[in-house]
Parts: sequence; C-alpha cells; structure tokens
Amino acid sequence: MENQLTPDERQLLLKLARQALEAGVRGRSLPPLDPAQLTPRLLQQGASFVTLTCFGELRGCVGALQAYQPLAEDVREHAIAAALQDYRFPPVQPPELATLKLEISCLTAPQDLEYDRPGDLAGLLRPHIDGVTLFDGNRRATFLPQVWEKLPAAEDFLAHLCQKMGASPDLWCRRKLRLQTYQVEEFSE
Repeated sequence: MENQLTPDERQLLLKLARQALEAGVRGRSLPPLDPAQLTPRLLQQGASFVTLTCFGELRGCVGALQAYQPLAEDVREHAIAAALQDYRFPPVQPPELATLKLEISCLTAPQDLEYDRPGDLAGLLRPHIDGVTLFDGNRRATFLPQVWEKLPAAEDFLAHLCQKMGASPDLWCRRKLRLQTYQVEEFSE
C-alpha cells in the first residue's frame, strides 16, 4: 500500500479508538479532535473499519468503504459503532471493555474488478491481499482481507460473502455480479 501510516500515527489512531470506545460504551460524549495534535495524513479523508475481538472471537466490526471524513474522526466513529451498533451482537457493556482488543483497518479506495464470466471470478481474487465487496441490486456485503485467514479458498470466500449479502451461496458462480476490491493497512493493540 502506498502512503502507509508511521508507527506514531498508528499508535495515535489506536489511542483515539480506545478513548472513543470507552466513552461510547460509558455514554460519555467525545471531545472534539484537536487538529494541532494530528498529522496531515490523519487529517486527510480516509475510510476505516474497526474490529473488536474478545479472547480471539469477533465482538463487533463496523466501518466505511468510502472516505468521507478525516481518518482520525473515521476511526473514532467506527470504534463506537463497532461496540454499540453491530447488528450481529448486543451492545458492549462497560465490564467487557478490559477484555476487548481493537484492530484498525485503513482502506484504499475500492476498484471495480472487471471479468467476463462468473467462472473466472475466483481466479482473479488475491487471497490475503484483497478485501472484496459484492453487489447484487440493492444488496451488498464486504469481507476485509483478514477474512481470508478463515476462508482461504476463493470459492468459499465468495460463497460466504453471498450468504452475508442474503443471497444463495452459489450466486457468484451462476451470474455475473458487480465486484470491487480494496486493500488495507491493518494494525492492532
């Protein structure tokens, strides 16, 4: 990935995410960001996902695929949303905070993946590199590149992505769908 964050920028984002997580779960409002404390890279628009795990198990993951606000603010917003708004889990409670581990994924801009036939799709993906967003009409679903660790075969990856979207797992091989790929810079506490 181009334009990678420095180690200090990564640490600052993790600190901001942890502060936002703690404030959100405890019902406190966040203080405004001080631009003087942030680098130009953290003030640029950026898209991120924040993932929460508890003893290695997913506890929440929320993010944005498109950049629409400064990266530092995006990370803070998604840290709170991962704790309180991931529909797959009940909201995080204060006693859980000490057991949660934060992971931040900063995304590149998504790129359309062109292909001719559904059967070609699995061979075009780059396992452990590409995050994938699949579109079918108004439905969409995405998997970060980290999901390849649990679903290393492209066919399984695409089948689970179709299911996440609410479609039949074989939809990707029956008809051509719109697909975008992106990469991430991932780091954690």
